[in-house]
Amino acid sequence: MAVLRSVARFGYVPAMIVGLNLLAVYLVAAGSSYLWIDVLFGAAVALSLVTEWILPFEQSWNHAHADSSKDVTHGVVYEIANIIAILQLPLVSMLVPWRSIWPLHLPIGVQLLLAIIIADFSLTMIHYLSHRINWMWRLHSVHHGVHRLYSFNGLVRHPLHQLLDLAVGTLPLVLIGLPIEVAVLLAFAISVQLLVQHSNINYTLGPVQKFLAVGPVHRLHHVNWTGQRDVNFGLFFTCWDRFLGTLKLNAERAPRAGDIGIQDSPGFPQHYLTQLVLPFAIYRADIAPEQPAGQKT
Repeated sequence: MAVLRSVARFGYVPAMIVGLNLLAVYLVAAGSSYLWIDVLFGAAVALSLVTEWILPFEQSWNHAHADSSKDVTHGVVYEIANIIAILQLPLVSMLVPWRSIWPLHLPIGVQLLLAIIIADFSLTMIHYLSHRINWMWRLHSVHHGVHRLYSFNGLVRHPLHQLLDLAVGTLPLVLIGLPIEVAVLLAFAISVQLLVQHSNINYTLGPVQKFLAVGPVHRLHHVNWTGQRDVNFGLFFTCWDRFLGTLKLNAERAPRAGDIGIQDSPGFPQHYLTQLVLPFAIYRADIAPEQPAGQKT
């Protein structure tokens, strides 16, 4: 068991972020069916869930908080929406009235890295604004209305907020001619990153923690401590948070049981259908966006 824990501590993040993405690039470059990417994502989910039991960051987060069915439903809807969006990409590309300027001559792995960098900036800005604009926060609060952090939390989000991510977050890529094979790889990379970001695994990152928006960095984004939800918005990298002045690498203590969720809404509903309609309910002060220090209400 000690060997498994060591492998989990030092190997989980490289295996997920580097290993699985390289394997996905290989499969796509070899012309394999995109169904293999779905299989690969299933393996990523399984690896995350198993590793959480081998080396949990917080033991209590491995146990359901009356949220399992809701989380699985969110995950299924999230992936189906991604597939639908990818299938529509050729049609959207046809409607763009100018020629593609996407660098098709580059190796597909380099194209993926370029797409990740562009998408990471767009998605980080949407995330940042989702904590400041009321109607966006009402949708985004579904993602924060959890009581524990584990891999499936990354896929928990209101479908309309996911639509916002897809429509605006990836719009720059679509406008410059993102090819469908790179779009498939990007969707896979984002899904895997969301699993890693929220994994309940006590993995070790060392100095890499300063550059990757995972682990201890992202946990601080989900705590229910006053004023702490307004940090660490990046999806892949921390550089955008450095630019925004919202990067927080450490806290006085590590988040534990009871520290996750929305401070003023400890009873946030854990039913999928309820979460779908909650953003449209009569205004609720307990899911109003938290105002950063110094910001006027």
